[in-house]
Amino acid sequence: MAVPSFLARERIVARPGFNRWLIPPAALAVHLSIGQAYATSVYKTALVEHFDASLTAIGIIFSLAIVMLGVSAALFGTWVDKNGPRAAMFTSAVFWVSGFLVGSLGIATGQLWLLYLGYGVLGGIGLGIGYISPVSTLIKWFPDRPGLATGMAIMGFGGGALIASPLSRQLLNWYDPDYDGTVGTVPDGNAVAMLFLTLGLVYLVFMMFGAFIIRVPAPDWRPHGFDPATVKQKALVTTENVSANNAIRTPQFWLLWTVLFCNVTAGIGILEQAAPMIQDFFRDGEVSAVAAAAAAGFVGLLSLFNMGGRFVWSSTSDYIGRKPIYMVYLGVGAVLYVLLATVGSSATWLFVLLAAVIISFYGGGFATVPAYLRDLFGTYQVGAIHGRLLTAWAAAGIAGPLIINGVLDTQGTPGELVAANYRPALFIMVGLLVIGFVANLMIKPVASKWFEPKETDRPTAASTTGDRSLTR
Repeated sequence: MAVPSFLARERIVARPGFNRWLIPPAALAVHLSIGQAYATSVYKTALVEHFDASLTAIGIIFSLAIVMLGVSAALFGTWVDKNGPRAAMFTSAVFWVSGFLVGSLGIATGQLWLLYLGYGVLGGIGLGIGYISPVSTLIKWFPDRPGLATGMAIMGFGGGALIASPLSRQLLNWYDPDYDGTVGTVPDGNAVAMLFLTLGLVYLVFMMFGAFIIRVPAPDWRPHGFDPATVKQKALVTTENVSANNAIRTPQFWLLWTVLFCNVTAGIGILEQAAPMIQDFFRDGEVSAVAAAAAAGFVGLLSLFNMGGRFVWSSTSDYIGRKPIYMVYLGVGAVLYVLLATVGSSATWLFVLLAAVIISFYGGGFATVPAYLRDLFGTYQVGAIHGRLLTAWAAAGIAGPLIINGVLDTQGTPGELVAANYRPALFIMVGLLVIGFVANLMIKPVASKWFEPKETDRPTAASTTGDRSLTR
């Protein structure tokens, strides 16, 4: 699929002397915008009342968006790598903003299917393309610190709710003066429709800003003082390249798919029930009032750790390696889940601390995986490979809520649950993390039979067409 000339990859090759530190802000402009997906709880109750629907019916909107994220990232990954980050960011903005506009129309007219189509399908496509659009570019600009580079961008997705949540509450209050953001007040449907319209226009500006300042490095560019030969001395790191089509034929891809699925499913298990979980854990005992007060800020705190974990843990992986950091995410994470299930209800501060660290591992897993892919498969089509790996996220987005909600449905009535009711679900998450831990241990260097021929590593006259144009 051809793109207009102003979006073409060859139009955005950086000139000599370009400052590579301008690239993370461009990526952040996109990821902070699409990170709004984590702020849907702000208006969920309003949509339930406006459409006279169940929580499940409204929750499908978010699940549909995450499924479409995984599907679109997998389908368009090669297209993103071929046409470059500006075309991808521009396309992402069009779909993401269209999702808000169609969703706004659906809310204003009372047509729930338009909200599914808009935010769920169109917005989900924008999520997938936008999520992967800067990844391969950042890795090529920061071959010396790939974990730091991807962490800087992907932390924006985890932290998008920190901006979107208070902004949404303020806008809803503006459009519906009877709503003040406190417990017991719910904005009307027209206010939510106007919120969607406003957010769509705001995100259009920010995402276009990112699209038009992004640049790709020249084929022969390297950071000052960086010797590519030094990275080959590290375990699992290759200077060879594997195509996206070949990558999915390797056991390493599917082992890493399993690792990501297990880590994300466990994390979503907490995110899905964050606010009610803290109240249910302390429903009995003297600290229940403290827990009720803490619940309001608990989701925001988890968003902060989700964002911080993406930067801190992915940066740490540059020093200790990708495989060891996933041993921490999965191994230590399993221990923390056991503690949460057994002693987490003994004190509010302990529950909050355990949940926050677990969510930091959840975010860190997302931010570290592009660098892990780069280590295993090289930079040739890492964006496309990343897109296909994100189908694990789509699967986890379905499995996580199904597991925890299914278990809780068998334990009692919402609003009457206590800490013990969560233990079966939490121990299921422990089992998943153990499976992921074993899968990570099994990852070894990719066999040489999957490597691309050496000529794909340098631009030639014969490599200017087709997939061969995706050289460094």
